[in-house]
This record gives sequence, C-alpha cells and structure tokens, in this order.
Amino acid sequence: MEAGNYLQFLLALIFVVGLIIVGAWTARRMGFGGPAVKRGQRRLAVVESLPVDARRRLLLVRRDDREHLLLLGGGADLLVERDIGRRHGKQDETT
Repeated sequence: MEAGNYLQFLLALIFVVGLIIVGAWTARRMGFGGPAVKRGQRRLAVVESLPVDARRRLLLVRRDDREHLLLLGGGADLLVERDIGRRHGKQDETT
C-alpha cells in the first residue's frame, strides 16, 4: 500500500470513531443509556457490607426508609431481618 492509502484509512477511522463518540454523547444528553433515576432520587442503596468468612457476607440494604439485613453466599442467600427502621445515627434510648 502507498502512504496515501494509509492516510486515507487513518482519516476514515478517526471520522468513524468521532461519529460514535458524538452519537453516544447525543444519546446520553437525550436520556438514553444513562442511569434510570437521577442521583438524588435513588430508592435503593447498600448501606454497609461486612464479610463474615471467606464465603459469606452480611449486607445492609436500604429501600426507601426501610433497611433489610441479608446474608449472601455459602450456597444460599438468606433474609436475616426485614423492615428495619432507619435510626439516622441515633442510639437506642433503652440502653
């Protein structure tokens, strides 16, 4: 191949990659391909994760204003406790 053919191939490649980048940017601006909810409106979050042993892990998951404690791994997943009310960092008054 001649040097002109290599240059033509390189320019065509740059053009196609540029079109892909512009298309992806436009799609994100129009709401396609981004997160389904806005950052401040998330309803689901992993609050805390704690490894129990090499195979199992405790997860505290928050949905809306409720928290659920899950034990994951070890062959089966288990719901340990559900509908735990959020305490907002306050200690229990009975202790």
